[in-house]
Amino acid sequence: MSTTSSAPAQTQKSMADYASEFGLKPDEYQVILDRLGREPNYVELGVFSVMWSEHCSYKSSRMHLRKFPVTGERVICGPGENAGVIDIGDGQACIFKMESHNHPSYIEPYQGAATGVGGIMRDVFTMGARPVALLNALRFGEPSHPKTKRIVEGVVAGIGGYGNCVGVPTVAGETNFHAGYNGNCLVNAMCVGLADADKIFYSAAPEPGLPVVYFGSKTGRDGIHGATMSSAEFSEDSEEKRPTVQVGDPFAEKLLIEATLELMASGAVAAIQDMGAAGLTSSSVEMAGKGGLGITLDLDKVPQREENMSAYEMMLSESQERMLAILKPGRENDGYRIFEKWGLDAAVIGETNTSGHIVLTHKGEVVCDLPLGPLSDDAPLYDRPWVEPDMEAPLASVPSAPVGDALLTLLASPDMASKRWLWEQYDRHVMADTLADSATGSDAGMVRVHGTKKALAITSDCTPRYVKANPYEGGKQAVAEAWRNLTAVGADPIAITDNLNFGNPERPKIMGQIVRAIDGMAEACRELNFPVVSGNVSLYNETNGVAIPPTPTVGAVGLLTDYDQRVGFHTLKAGQVLVLVGETVGELGSSLYLREVHGIEAGAPPKVDLSVEKRNGDFVRDLIRSKTARAVHDLSDGGLLPAAFDMASASGVGIELKNPTALEDHIFAFAEDQARYLIAVDEASAHLVLAKAAEAGVPALTIGVAGGSDLSLTGVMSLSLSELKTANERWLPEFMG
Repeated sequence: MSTTSSAPAQTQKSMADYASEFGLKPDEYQVILDRLGREPNYVELGVFSVMWSEHCSYKSSRMHLRKFPVTGERVICGPGENAGVIDIGDGQACIFKMESHNHPSYIEPYQGAATGVGGIMRDVFTMGARPVALLNALRFGEPSHPKTKRIVEGVVAGIGGYGNCVGVPTVAGETNFHAGYNGNCLVNAMCVGLADADKIFYSAAPEPGLPVVYFGSKTGRDGIHGATMSSAEFSEDSEEKRPTVQVGDPFAEKLLIEATLELMASGAVAAIQDMGAAGLTSSSVEMAGKGGLGITLDLDKVPQREENMSAYEMMLSESQERMLAILKPGRENDGYRIFEKWGLDAAVIGETNTSGHIVLTHKGEVVCDLPLGPLSDDAPLYDRPWVEPDMEAPLASVPSAPVGDALLTLLASPDMASKRWLWEQYDRHVMADTLADSATGSDAGMVRVHGTKKALAITSDCTPRYVKANPYEGGKQAVAEAWRNLTAVGADPIAITDNLNFGNPERPKIMGQIVRAIDGMAEACRELNFPVVSGNVSLYNETNGVAIPPTPTVGAVGLLTDYDQRVGFHTLKAGQVLVLVGETVGELGSSLYLREVHGIEAGAPPKVDLSVEKRNGDFVRDLIRSKTARAVHDLSDGGLLPAAFDMASASGVGIELKNPTALEDHIFAFAEDQARYLIAVDEASAHLVLAKAAEAGVPALTIGVAGGSDLSLTGVMSLSLSELKTANERWLPEFMG
């Protein structure tokens, strides 16, 4: 085997020099030398670099991720596979995951976002599920930044262009703007699929002597070292990283979905893995490594769309819409028949064996021979130094402002302004099973489980300003709000997937944010019986040493056994009584009111009492199931008055509120206390609801009535819904021009 196999001929660099270029630290390169007992060649070094990248190995976070609860009554498969699997009854399973495409989307917004959607769908259908819903969580820089508009335009077009063409509805999501994302936008994509619970497919190679089949699109030179790029900080030359961004083809993905599901139904599949980050390298290493086997690949047989591709380029390419399958003995022809039917390239490129190595041949030469252990299970694992992150102190006082003016300011602010311009570019109803989406007026998206009365409720949540102010409380809150959003539509929350977006873990304060946010999230998952079944860690999200706000996004799935019991906040009717469930003490630290109205980003975030969350949420869910609660909205960003506007605007019915507390009006209107819901009940039921709340120990107050065409707070403010809607709808279209 050549010691310089595939290295660029014109350079005189040493392998140690290449290691540094590939993102490997000197001590990591020394470990490679120690493990191999020799110097790796160029191809082998490339394989090590992507498998040991943060993106593939989770080397900085893995020891802390173990804190998450990952089992539960409905959990079929937790973290470790391509996606998580939960039991939704009747022999059916839901498969879901969230993953980031942050770095690629900053460099090339359209393709970065599009291939993020394609990649997360492959994670789901590679386990046997048909994708039925997509979500996205987007964080952009401040609107005045020169790159923000271009990035928003490209990312939204990429998400819509890919999802719409492949025919999967985008039903929910969230979008924020903040200067902290000026140098590094976040694009977190989530996919949810459905499968039979006894027909889940896994990636571990089951036995030696089985054929390894490549199928899908041809391999090109796009996306080479994408995983490495996603594990490094940006600097002024980030635009030069465009060759590391993949190029997607949604029509090829649609063919790939159908071919994959048909191949699975044929009974020919022994194991299967999509080619995502690190492409052919990660898929082959993971399949053989998880099975405790070895694998040999003949790279001459890999379908290629460019001439004279080297072994290094083929192994590290992240060309999209590709799969790797291990077939059962003698089933190759069945596979070829299916691939030909769907117009996909396919080839048997290798075989499993008992060697414990990955061996690659190219042009008659062995160009790579590596033990699998050091590439996967034995990869570096760091207990990075960390310090308690900076935390905001409680506020001594909160400045007041005219309530009506403050409400108009909030509703027209980038975070709270209507995102209609954005979600109207997404097909939200393809497949004809969408029950609630971004346009509906609901705290979670909902899709029907076709042919049944069941529905999945789906949401994505994180409040980065809380996590920055106190990572532990902010981590708890992200999970609690996701749980609350599912509860608010009447669903039983089942499990979450997470996308942990942070800066450079080699800096102790950033590592402290990671550790404490995970601590808070893990506690919330345990207390709310809300296990983590899949996820993704995205680190080094920073430019020139400036990190993004810590953003541990939570994607969550819940179940309604009868979708006729669902509720939203668009179902308010005139004459109904508004009841505030949950206690309001006036939490305004790190609130939108402070930031948008007074320009203050300070103060400890609201406390999250998980026992109170569970008690109040269970109470509200019972009211929904009994059809006592006619409309429900959880209280989060902006507090009570913006939530009342959401409800009134979605329903086309005004609301007259009163302040029955001792709190000042601006505090009552905009406090962001947790574990609260605004519910509408029939007038005849109001006294019964209050009595039930008192019996359950749940704070509840009658605070208003629906009717008319204004939103008012008695004696304080009254504004027409039309004026408020204009303010809310205007900002984003005007910004985008």
